[in-house]
Amino acid sequence: MKHPQISKTRRGGQLAQRLKPVAWASSIALLTGAAAAQAQQTGAAAPAGAASSPTSLETVVVTGIRKSLDSAVTLKRESRGLVDGIVAEDIGKFPDTNLAESMQRIAGVSIDRSASGEGSKVTVRGVGPDFNMVLLNGRQMPTAVIGWEGAGANGSRAFDFANLSSDSIAALEVYKTARAESPTGGIGATINVKTARPLDVRERIASIGVKANYDASVGRLPGPLQGSKTTPEVSGIYSDTFANRTIGISISGSYSKRDSGSNKAYTQNGWGTNDPAVKSVSPASNIVNNPAGLYATSRELRYSLTGMERERINGQATLQFAPSKELKFTLDHTLAMNTLHSKNAEMSSWFNNSFSGDLKTNPATQFTTGPVAAPIVQTAIWDGTHDLALNTGQYAQKSKLNSTGFNADWKVSDALRLEFDAHHSNAKTTPDSPYGTYSTMDLAMFNQGNATAYYDQKFPILSLPGQKFDDTKLNVTGTQFRNNLSDQTVDQFQTRGTYRLGTDDKLLAGLGFTRTKNRSASYNNQNNDWSGVAPSLGQFAGINTGTYSLSSFFSRIPGHDDPRLFPSFYMADFASLRDRAVKIKQANTPGMTQAQAEAYFAAASDYTRGDDWRATEKSSSLYGQWDHAFDTAIPMNLSVGVRYESTKVESSSQVVDHSGTTTWGSQNEINLASGGTTFGTKSGKYSYWLPSIDWDADLAENLKVRASYGENIGRPGWNQMQGGLSLGGTANPNGGGTGSTGDPALKPLRSKNFDLSAEYYYAKSSYAALGLFYKKVSNFVTTSSVDATVPGILNPASGTYYNAALAACGGNTQPLCIRNYIFRNYNGQPGVTATGPLDAAEVAGTITSAVPGATPIPFKVTTFTNGPGDNIKGLELNFQHMFGRSGFGVSGNYTKVKTGLKFNNLRTDQQAALLGVSDSANLVGFYENDVWSIRAAYNWRGEFLAATSDGNGNNPVYTEPYGQVDASIGYKLGSNLTLQLDLLNLNDGYIRQHGRTNEMLVSALQTGRRYLIGARYRF
Repeated sequence: MKHPQISKTRRGGQLAQRLKPVAWASSIALLTGAAAAQAQQTGAAAPAGAASSPTSLETVVVTGIRKSLDSAVTLKRESRGLVDGIVAEDIGKFPDTNLAESMQRIAGVSIDRSASGEGSKVTVRGVGPDFNMVLLNGRQMPTAVIGWEGAGANGSRAFDFANLSSDSIAALEVYKTARAESPTGGIGATINVKTARPLDVRERIASIGVKANYDASVGRLPGPLQGSKTTPEVSGIYSDTFANRTIGISISGSYSKRDSGSNKAYTQNGWGTNDPAVKSVSPASNIVNNPAGLYATSRELRYSLTGMERERINGQATLQFAPSKELKFTLDHTLAMNTLHSKNAEMSSWFNNSFSGDLKTNPATQFTTGPVAAPIVQTAIWDGTHDLALNTGQYAQKSKLNSTGFNADWKVSDALRLEFDAHHSNAKTTPDSPYGTYSTMDLAMFNQGNATAYYDQKFPILSLPGQKFDDTKLNVTGTQFRNNLSDQTVDQFQTRGTYRLGTDDKLLAGLGFTRTKNRSASYNNQNNDWSGVAPSLGQFAGINTGTYSLSSFFSRIPGHDDPRLFPSFYMADFASLRDRAVKIKQANTPGMTQAQAEAYFAAASDYTRGDDWRATEKSSSLYGQWDHAFDTAIPMNLSVGVRYESTKVESSSQVVDHSGTTTWGSQNEINLASGGTTFGTKSGKYSYWLPSIDWDADLAENLKVRASYGENIGRPGWNQMQGGLSLGGTANPNGGGTGSTGDPALKPLRSKNFDLSAEYYYAKSSYAALGLFYKKVSNFVTTSSVDATVPGILNPASGTYYNAALAACGGNTQPLCIRNYIFRNYNGQPGVTATGPLDAAEVAGTITSAVPGATPIPFKVTTFTNGPGDNIKGLELNFQHMFGRSGFGVSGNYTKVKTGLKFNNLRTDQQAALLGVSDSANLVGFYENDVWSIRAAYNWRGEFLAATSDGNGNNPVYTEPYGQVDASIGYKLGSNLTLQLDLLNLNDGYIRQHGRTNEMLVSALQTGRRYLIGARYRF
């Protein structure tokens, strides 16, 4: 059917192209957030015999995938600056189950995945999650991120999309160019998440959806860690208007529960560079390819299995009142609760700098050739009494977001429009267990002999010749019960106005005030003194344990079936182990009550004895922008603006005082005392003028070109602005301790952004685009280390006894030789207490800083400074094609990113490298008719730098290329009921990370496929 053309007109300063009615419908759907886009005849039928109006239109209905893509094309084509987006196919039906996974379909957007395999944070054009501003209906949202596995609050500004359900989301808008009216912080992009508004929707919406979520990763766990393979999801939305469309009410809610599993092989304490113990192996020929330059060795190898339970509740209520067409008030509240629980079991072997020296009975440690040498075989020699670690832990936290906002939109006259917006929002993450956010019982079996690690394939292989399970050799070597708290509040007021000078000119101006209060606190009830348990073995015999096939848990990672792999995975039960430890602790401590013993193995309920960082950030902003449309032979648009941003920061910090007696209780750890707390406050401020300019031109009816320049800032992380000196709870006998301190006077990153693009709209709903971008980033926040000592903290691995032991061991600094010498020659002297036989291969006992001649422990204190910057540059290619009226369509994109802010693998000092820079690509195909809706998507992300430290110094962590295939199938039964099947991670991919070379495995993570089947009924 051929529709009449619509002549060109000026609409809001933009050129309205010769659009068919279906495109007009798509534009209206985007601007109003309507659930169905319609272009239809208006008014009553014409009298018989009357001539038909040349502009009368027949009804055209655009729905589903096609409507969503049409709306996204309209957004891209008609926006000033470079904007991409995703629009819901229907209110209550976003195209993906996770917002982050939806955004990865946009050119230049990549995602970071959580341990469960879900997308959680986004990287845009090589700029990491901390420097992408996320807004909810134009408002800055608070974040309350806690590092998993006991890391505490990590200071991140990144928004975690896993906390938001996609059910009530109407659209995602990604603004890639800086604009004066956009809040600062989005160097990569400003992302606006839009929810449905009842007065913007032209009809009543009422629907309910149910889903069953089947997660195959659960079946890859041992029975005690497994949750339910099938879990429920329920969602619903009601939106309607009353009193002649002067009152609008919208209520939406969702509940989802997901049980999942993740299996990981990793090196927790990273890779040590140029370990002198390698050079002390005698004879040196026992090291194959003994490296001459830079080399690294692993500290340990671990296999970790985790069963996770997530429960998410989202809700939103919106009330709108429009007493006239010129005035509209909106009051809304958003609630998001996300509860995470997990159970973990881990088996690991520490190598402790003990390298092979007997080639007749053990595989030799063998290195690759340079320029950075890595072991493909690494052997540690033990006498059969070494400890094989069998840790078990639990993790529990609850995140809660509450946001209440008010908006007034007033059309004062045909020329002037004003808008006022204010909100109070709080995000808080707290422990959700009496054992704290993070708890672990460090169990060890003291019958391990030699160990060999093989790093010659994707999966790391641990060989333990002759290892057997013997519960009479079990003992607890340490416990941690940590409480972490992250609490952030945002109070924001914004007012903006638009004044139309004429048909082709308008002025925009705005004023904003934002106050963000951030608190990060933690306290760790950590005991590394055998947890008060006598070191004699056998007291933990008979506890609940299990033996499983190790290789079966990693079936997707190449090399898991290597015959060299130790066949068994030993797992202890957390509750059984803790109960036994409580009984032993009480029995061995005269006068201790049951309640006191229980508290010994539980998290502290307050943070008065731990680290507590608090910061307040107050920002005020003012902007002005002029928009002009040139009515020339080549229609053009120009926007010129400037934004002024001023910020004050005050940071107060409470940190643990570690002065006191230190204890050298095991070969590689010196435990620092935990005393009272110290407190301090610092402040800083900065202000910037940030210009922006956007230009576009319609070179032809279907060809648009753009050019943009804009400046933006990215604020430092909260941890980088914290005052006070925070020390780690342990130190290394040879390497010393670590600490960190921040600086609230840090300047933000400043980015000057240039963009060029061309867009060719060659057919209805079809286009191809090329974009080039260049970002010049300055004030990059870098880390530096300062060598320091702390008054009152002395080193037990020093002094008279240590020096004598060092001489007796021939200068060999390996802790085993030195500790054995001190115990055998100075037992009972000040600071020396042997608790095991003196003729044992490894004498058990403690050495404290009370030894004569003890010197201060050296600390490497990490601090943050503003360093020089560099550039980020790249290109984006994207296309979308509809195959006529066949119902078939395809879209795709490719992004290439390069930066000078790289990590140099040949350097071992601290470096200012940009995280997350990677190439990415997407390909989506779909088919849709009145009954079926089928979509398949492939997403790929290239290798990127994930961290500049692997937990053991200045060593990089690279995430290797990863691709994932997802699909969805929808089937309509009548006009109201839709059946839906979502298939996620169909290729069953795994995620691998490595260090300076591919052989330096950091982690290999395996999850599994996920299937969701459900139905949605629309009333």
